[in-house]
Amino acid sequence: MTEPQEPEDTTRRLPTVGATPPGGVLEMDQSTSGSTYEAAPAPEQQGGRAGRFWSGRRIPAALVALVVLGGAGILLYDVAAVRADHPAMQWRRSVADDLASRHLDDVWVLAGSALAAALGLWLLLLALTPGLRALLPMSRRHTGVRAGLDRTAAALVLRDRAVEVAGVQSVRVKTSRRRVTVRALSHFRELDDVRADLDTVLSTAVSELDLARPLGLSVRVRRPAKKG
Repeated sequence: MTEPQEPEDTTRRLPTVGATPPGGVLEMDQSTSGSTYEAAPAPEQQGGRAGRFWSGRRIPAALVALVVLGGAGILLYDVAAVRADHPAMQWRRSVADDLASRHLDDVWVLAGSALAAALGLWLLLLALTPGLRALLPMSRRHTGVRAGLDRTAAALVLRDRAVEVAGVQSVRVKTSRRRVTVRALSHFRELDDVRADLDTVLSTAVSELDLARPLGLSVRVRRPAKKG
């Protein structure tokens, strides 16, 4: 009889906690320790694509509507007055005479054209961009349901997690749409150990935020400045 063969070991070893990931940046000296992790690709969402929230742009739309309505109303009134054999308004005659006497290369004509072009580009930018940069879209688990997390609230959650790490004296957390930047002060323990614990804790906290697009993580730990 042949002895039974043992099954082939297919277990994959997990990376060591605190090790620098592929593509990570590790900067450290005697007073500073830091690391940068790129965000992992977002998983496929069950409830559909979780895009950014679009702003209603109510204030710019209301201002533009008021300006257009006021200008159109004044011009309509003036045209109706002229049709009724009344003289045109003084400001319209002054503007018409001034425009008729100025050349296209005049400074005021160029300035007015540049201002009108800038306002038009600004309105196009508002119309074509989502806005609401402070609101981070969360993963969609159900169709028709969308959720978002304010960047300030996310930073507060991550800061509370960071201050629980042993050796952290104070911490500052800044959250953008793509990255979380953490700057911590450590008054005891080795800086590398504190940074490794912060990487582990904050990576878990970022994943628990359940954002549609995982945020990259940049952690820097240093000693407090010496007094005197």
